[in-house]
Amino acid sequence: MVSSGRRSGRLGDRKHCSARARAGLGGRDRFPGPPRPAAASLSSGAAGGARWGSRDSALLARLRKWSYLCGRRGVSGRPVGQADWAIRLLAAGMVQLYNLHPFGSQQVVPCKLEPERFCGGGRDALFVAAGCKVEAFTVACQELCQPRCTFSTLGRVLRLAYSEAGDYLVAIEEKNKATFLRAYVNWRNKRTENSRVCIRMIGHNVEGPFSGAFRDQMYIVEMPLSEAPLCISCCPVKGDLLVGCTNKLVLFSLKYQMIDEEFSLLDFECSLVIHIDNITPVEISFCVGYVAVMSDLEVLILKLESGPKNGERVHHHPHKTNDQMRRTEEGFSNEISQLESDFVICQKPLELLGEKSEQSGLSVTLESTGLADEKRKYSHFQHLLYRRFTPDISSYALSDDIRLHSLQLLPIYQTGPLTSDGKSLSQEKELLSLFCFFSLPHVGYLYMVVKSIELMSVYQYPEKSQQAVLTPQFLHVITRIPTVANRLDSYRWSNNLQCFTVRCSAAAAREEDPYMDTTLKIDYSNTYKTAKTQSCIHLLSEAHLLVRAALMDASQLEPGEKAELLEAFKESCGHLGDCYSRLDSQHSHLTLPYYKMSGLSMAEVLGRMDWTVEDGLQKYEKGLIFYINHSLYENLDEELSEELAAKVVQMFYVAEPKQVPHILCSPSMKNINPLTAMSYLRKLDTSGFSSVLLTLTKAAVALKMRDLDMHRNEMKSHSEMKLVCGFILEPRLLIQQKKGQIVPTELALYLKETQPGLLVASVLGLQKNNKIGVEEADSFFKVLCAKDEDTIPQLLVDFWEAQIVACLPDVLLQELFFKLTSQYIWRLSKRQPPDTKPLRTSEDLINACSHYGLIYPWVHVLISSDSLADKNYTEDLSKLQSLICGPSFDIASIIPFLEPLSEDSIAGLSVHVLCRTRLKEYEQCIDILLERCPEAVIPYANHELKEENRTLWWKKLLPELCQRIKRGGEKYQLYLSSLKETLSIVAVELELKDFMNVLPEDGTAAFFLPYLLYCSRKKSLT
Repeated sequence: MVSSGRRSGRLGDRKHCSARARAGLGGRDRFPGPPRPAAASLSSGAAGGARWGSRDSALLARLRKWSYLCGRRGVSGRPVGQADWAIRLLAAGMVQLYNLHPFGSQQVVPCKLEPERFCGGGRDALFVAAGCKVEAFTVACQELCQPRCTFSTLGRVLRLAYSEAGDYLVAIEEKNKATFLRAYVNWRNKRTENSRVCIRMIGHNVEGPFSGAFRDQMYIVEMPLSEAPLCISCCPVKGDLLVGCTNKLVLFSLKYQMIDEEFSLLDFECSLVIHIDNITPVEISFCVGYVAVMSDLEVLILKLESGPKNGERVHHHPHKTNDQMRRTEEGFSNEISQLESDFVICQKPLELLGEKSEQSGLSVTLESTGLADEKRKYSHFQHLLYRRFTPDISSYALSDDIRLHSLQLLPIYQTGPLTSDGKSLSQEKELLSLFCFFSLPHVGYLYMVVKSIELMSVYQYPEKSQQAVLTPQFLHVITRIPTVANRLDSYRWSNNLQCFTVRCSAAAAREEDPYMDTTLKIDYSNTYKTAKTQSCIHLLSEAHLLVRAALMDASQLEPGEKAELLEAFKESCGHLGDCYSRLDSQHSHLTLPYYKMSGLSMAEVLGRMDWTVEDGLQKYEKGLIFYINHSLYENLDEELSEELAAKVVQMFYVAEPKQVPHILCSPSMKNINPLTAMSYLRKLDTSGFSSVLLTLTKAAVALKMRDLDMHRNEMKSHSEMKLVCGFILEPRLLIQQKKGQIVPTELALYLKETQPGLLVASVLGLQKNNKIGVEEADSFFKVLCAKDEDTIPQLLVDFWEAQIVACLPDVLLQELFFKLTSQYIWRLSKRQPPDTKPLRTSEDLINACSHYGLIYPWVHVLISSDSLADKNYTEDLSKLQSLICGPSFDIASIIPFLEPLSEDSIAGLSVHVLCRTRLKEYEQCIDILLERCPEAVIPYANHELKEENRTLWWKKLLPELCQRIKRGGEKYQLYLSSLKETLSIVAVELELKDFMNVLPEDGTAAFFLPYLLYCSRKKSLT
């Protein structure tokens, strides 16, 4: 037995080095190769033979540090004893314990008896079973394993499993040729081998006097089964226990009996039976409702679900009785036996994913065994995967070479973020992803089974495998190879530990962040052709993946550890960005996400570049160009120095000359020397790259040079329509953002004074092409005109009017009407003239757009009656009147905003009467006009009182005029003139009898006689 810590350390280093040598990694400084989706093998690692320089040596030191940070804790937050340790049985009563992290070592743990079964015990324990004894060891990350306790089982242990949820150990035991299923609870209180142990059946209520015994000592829970248990699996999240029997699976739900307020007793309830006909499970795995079943040649994965399926009621049918099943199987066997005498029946290989797996031919039914009044935890299931392999048809007997082994469901979780004291805000684990692994002796299969069901990787082993263990980053396989023992060519077997990288944590990270760089952790040797970056990418990708996975579960990080891992993560991202920036391949775009995740500024990234010129030619790779181009398009609030800006322009002039005008428009290039920028633009002009965008860029640079003549010449070289198209191609010529705020450019400020029409048309073009939003455009004009948020400049009003003329969608039309009418009303009420001359008059708008209607004739009569009207406000008044007269305006929406516009003025009166007219309040309008402006009454009546409203001539207007004439006054003549015109209209419209009825009884006959005579003769005249 080996018990010395020094000896076990040497043995671990030697074993680990041999594993690296078989991988082709060649030494201690080499890391495992990258994951491969197919034909992955440690014996042909892609990193072998890579050359290293002085810069790479420093990189290796960082890789070791990052690996150490990840290795101090579990992989992706999984318990150390459950995910980071591999156990191997040795002769002479020893267990070899491997640290599954590839940079760790291993230990040889002495046992009292020759071990037969073993399993991990959460974070800090290891169980080894031999006969009817179980030894428990304490496992620490940096210390040797120490014996913890030993206890006896009731029978010889055939299977052993541990559940961290509930902290119990479950075993399948054999005694007197009978098998039993028992759970060992409270084992941590087992102080000596001869300590008392309590035994109870599941569901048995513990009486008060006996509760103390269960509190302070280990107890055994007996779980009876109608058939012999074959295999077991514990749910790592809930602690439920799944037991495999012939043709069925039995689910025991973990529950607790409340003894008192301070103590609860762990218990189980048989809640569900899953009947699967014609299958004998060899291994099973269970995790939060996902069930994986494996026989010698078949794998089936189901998902148990709760609640009605598709919103419908679920009907549970009783399963066939044993007699019915036996008769069915016997009939089938009799038919097959006749064929087997002459033929070997062998089914073909089959893989079915998703709903297609229902066609596997396996009959699956659920039988609920809980109480009828209790809510069923699982009421139906969903097929996820069925895989069948074919035996060797050269032999009647089943060959060991094609038996499946090592079935495993691997969950990857995420918990809530940490607080300042290092505690998790939430203890609930979120299942990010779930993976299923199973293996043949020479090949292993890895599937993703959450959200999508797909085959992720296939692993080819160089030697025959015996057992495999999957972790979020690595697949560890114990293989067996024959070696020659003596000259007589007799063989003995040598066992080896192989290590493969996998993409489980990478896929889970991608589920957490779809933009995470995890889709290319594949065949690097064929993907990357650049020799100077290939080895760096191999190693950095592995280390980056380890650090990224370690950060996924914040609940497992100790105080201060997260900051170290974050720093290591950013550093690895920076180095990967450096590698990809030197690539000229289809994956060079990965430079951008890596540099973004590194937290490096653009200046810091440019400072890491090698600007030396080789053979007189400067070459810039796609990765760097891609990163700089995208970074300059973003609003980074980072201004490059004059020197770096000049290097960037030179870089794009060499690599992508067409991008130079766009690059110069970036706010980050503000500090570039205008003479330098103009020199590159002129080179483009002479090289045949002339365009309207180049012209506008030269005009903008000329303004910075204070060369107004050059600016004017450039702006005159194209029509206004082409200039608008140029601004649409590059909006940053006019509008930029700084710290989230809209900032007009120097060119925009100059156009405001010299060509405001071009500026408004250009911004309108940007909006129509979705280059700027509505609120952004409004803010731009306010900032451009140096107005506060509550002040509306005339240039913005011009822009709103241009939007209406451009006939934008109806969803914006009413909003624009509201903005314009509010501004017109505010100016009229405050007698505030526009701050600049409007670009369009009301006549221009009426001629250019149907939304501005012709102003009614009676409105002109009404306005002309005010001899004191201020000409400065006539344009705003005419535009407001035109909008109200238009066909698209919603009159009801403006009524609440008319209050500031008083009816005391003729301008206000005209607007109020117009609105009331549009609302068909004709009688009120007639009263107002008769009182305020009688000369406008007849024009109003001629325009408005038509068709169904024509009766108002004699029912409303005629009586009102007669009453006002009787009262006399200074407006007597205006009323009298209006009455005569009204009588002329009424005499034409009415018959003589009706006409006489509407005349006043006390009227003068001589005054009305001519109209009566005309009314009586009109029929004969007709």
